Amino acid sequence: MEATNLHFLAIFLLLVTNVSAITSAAAAASSSSSSSYSNFIKTSCSTTTYPKLCNQCLSSYASVVRSNPWKLCNSALSVSLQAARNASSLVAVLSNQRGLTKAEATIIKGCIENLEDSIDELKRSIKAMARIGGSSTSSSAAKKNKVGFQMASVKTWVSAAITDEDTCTDGFAGRKVSAGVKSKIRSSIVNVARITSNALSLINHLNY
Repeated sequence: MEATNLHFLAIFLLLVTNVSAITSAAAAASSSSSSSYSNFIKTSCSTTTYPKLCNQCLSSYASVVRSNPWKLCNSALSVSLQAARNASSLVAVLSNQRGLTKAEATIIKGCIENLEDSIDELKRSIKAMARIGGSSTSSSAAKKNKVGFQMASVKTWVSAAITDEDTCTDGFAGRKVSAGVKSKIRSSIVNVARITSNALSLINHLNY
């Protein structure tokens, strides 16, 4: 009876050891994959105009993006859209600020309109990218041409979004605007324009 108990104990310990080994191997593999996905984003961002900002914005998407360049571009566009919305909200708050001069009110109104256009263009880009992604690997010449045409539209929309963002701050030129208003708007818009510029750079490096 004692020998039987020892036999079962030996089997139990063997099973525990095997499970522990498998768990450790799985954890190591998961850690390796996570590191690989993070490196993919960092390497991809190195080709953009603002690589550090790109990596900061997209590193949290590593588990979603993995090593898929299309998902990376979709994430970059989503981040750009959210940044544009945040900037629009900030400018909208400033528009209700008391004591604005007529010139400041006019500039802020124009800026809000520019940001609304930018948001609309980024939304179009995201929808188009979602449609294109599934057919991007097709070997059909006709489908490749269609994808090429659609991608040209995406690039045009993203470029237009950047232009609209830049136009927002162009209104300051030669106008008397308080340093506080100018600083808040400019810092927010510059950030959005850079994030969107990075998204366009990633899209330009796509193979399709």
